[in-house]
Amino acid sequence: MEASPLGGVDKALLALDTLAGFGAAGASLAALAQAVGVSKPTLHRTLAALRHRGYAEQTPDGAYRLGPAALALGSTYLAEENLPALLHPALTALSEKTDELVHLGVLAGREVVYLDKVEPQRAVRVWSAVGRRRAAATTALGRALLSVGELDDAALARFAGADTAVARLREVLAEARDSGIAGETEENEPGIACIAVPVLRAGRAVAAVSITAPAERLRGAARAERAAALRDVLPGLLPAGLTLPPTST
Repeated sequence: MEASPLGGVDKALLALDTLAGFGAAGASLAALAQAVGVSKPTLHRTLAALRHRGYAEQTPDGAYRLGPAALALGSTYLAEENLPALLHPALTALSEKTDELVHLGVLAGREVVYLDKVEPQRAVRVWSAVGRRRAAATTALGRALLSVGELDDAALARFAGADTAVARLREVLAEARDSGIAGETEENEPGIACIAVPVLRAGRAVAAVSITAPAERLRGAARAERAAALRDVLPGLLPAGLTLPPTST
C-alpha cells in the first residue's frame, strides 16, 4: 500500500478505525496500540488529540472508545438535506437500467416529500416534481418507509387518515414486508403504478426509492424485472451506512 502523505493524520485515522471496531466497550491503550501497530506512547498522544476534539473518549475503567464527534459525522453526512446529492447516482443508474421515472422520497409527518427524481429517455406520462407531497399511506414510497418495523393500531389509524382504510394499509404494509417491495397501482393517478424499496440506516428507514411507470409496465413479468432492478442496482451505489432491507429468500 502507498505510504500516507501525512503520517500523523494517517495514525489518527487508523486509531479511529480501530476504535470503531472495538465498539461501545472500547479497548485498553495496550490493545489499541497492538491493533494499530504503533507504540503506546505514540498512540497515547494521538488519542489525546482525538479526545480534545471529541472524536475519542475514555470510559470510567480507562478504556478508549469513539467519542460523540465521530458518531455525529455519519449523521451529518447522511442528513436528509444531503440525501439527494448522495443518492442521485443510484437513481440515475436505476433509471438508465429500467428506462423509467425514478423518485427519492422521505417521510414528513403523514406525507411523503419527493426530494429528487430522474426522468428516462422515453416520454413520461406522469407529472411529478421535486418538493411534491402525497399521503404516505397511498404511495409506494410511503408504504416502503412505513413497512420497516411494525405500526401499532394508533399509528396505522393516524397514517391511514381519510386517505385509505386502516385494514387496507395494514394489508399492503404486510405485503411490502414479505416481498421487500411496496407498491400501488392507479391509486394516485389513472394508468400509473409505482413500486418502491426503503433505504435504511442502522435499521431505520431514512428514505425510499421508487420506479413510476404506466400500469401495464408494472404488472406480471415486467413488474418482476423492475423490482429485481431495484434490488440489484441500488445496493452497490448506496453511500456507506445506507442499505436495503435483507430479502426473505
